[in-house]
Amino acid sequence: MALTRRDLLRTSIAVGAAGVTLPVFTATARAATASAAAPTIASCDTWGARPPSEAIEVLARTPTYIVVHHTAGPNSSDTSLAHAYSLSRSIQNYHMDSNGWIDSGQQLTNSRGGHVTEGRHRSLEVLINGGQHVLGANVGNHNSEVIGIENEGLYTSVDVPGALWNSLVNLVAYIASQYGIAPSQIRGHRDFNSTECPGGVLYGRLPELRSAVGGVLGREVVHPESWPLLKPGDTGDRVRVAQHLLRENGTRDLPVDGVFGERTTAAMRRFHDTADLPYEPCYASRVADERGFVGAGAWPSLVRPVELSGTSEAAAAARLLVGTRPRARALTRLETQDWRALLKD
Repeated sequence: MALTRRDLLRTSIAVGAAGVTLPVFTATARAATASAAAPTIASCDTWGARPPSEAIEVLARTPTYIVVHHTAGPNSSDTSLAHAYSLSRSIQNYHMDSNGWIDSGQQLTNSRGGHVTEGRHRSLEVLINGGQHVLGANVGNHNSEVIGIENEGLYTSVDVPGALWNSLVNLVAYIASQYGIAPSQIRGHRDFNSTECPGGVLYGRLPELRSAVGGVLGREVVHPESWPLLKPGDTGDRVRVAQHLLRENGTRDLPVDGVFGERTTAAMRRFHDTADLPYEPCYASRVADERGFVGAGAWPSLVRPVELSGTSEAAAAARLLVGTRPRARALTRLETQDWRALLKD
């Protein structure tokens, strides 16, 4: 039997506000496949938000994706409600005063204590109604498609605290039930842009998050394919593939040594500039320059359809990739979607 290309590549928490007299909105879930418990979400008025500098745009459609972020800030030991409100004010001030945005970029914020607050104004009101979408600023070139949740902390090497995780599961399940979003559409910021966000540890738990939300909603869970993230310090065959592709795209003297060091970082920065790729970093706080990363914002511009028998650097990259994936060795040509599937394999 002949193998097709597909054959070859397939393989409620409610936060109490005891002692706080400011009002909060408690959302009521709309009917969905199964009902998700409505979390308590502190409104912008509750945590003392500044007014937005311009009118908030509300789109007459629902979001396609729920996107998980980390703030890339300190892993605070203060799990109080007061701290969650302070965090929300800090993010809003940074977004408005440093980024020049009209308001907080994310629609919702989740503290390490599991306290959820409204981010951009009107996000809570619109979420409760369930038929529209507040346009935010948290995923470059995809803001009209996403509702974003900033999770307090830095999760590149440590896990999220239990309170934050439980709150995230309940919040995402509620959003999914309100908008009819499938668990497969729960993504991380790095699934769209070349960024560390939401950190390797939290990103690694997204399949668990999808499964938990699917369990709440009684929905089938399909885990999506995504481009890998490469960054300084990484090693191995994926780095060699990226180095071949960077040579293909202009840096002919870059060694193919499988080490993402200074020369590969510099080559990627040059490619970022010459290919006019947008800079789409983690937005919640000041973070290191990520233009040298190879991620979802860069791979589609680096790869191209290629015959494995060719003499180009792209063909060499393709042969290296196919040669290390036994089930793909019958392929003689790679299309763009094949690169992504094989790089994640």
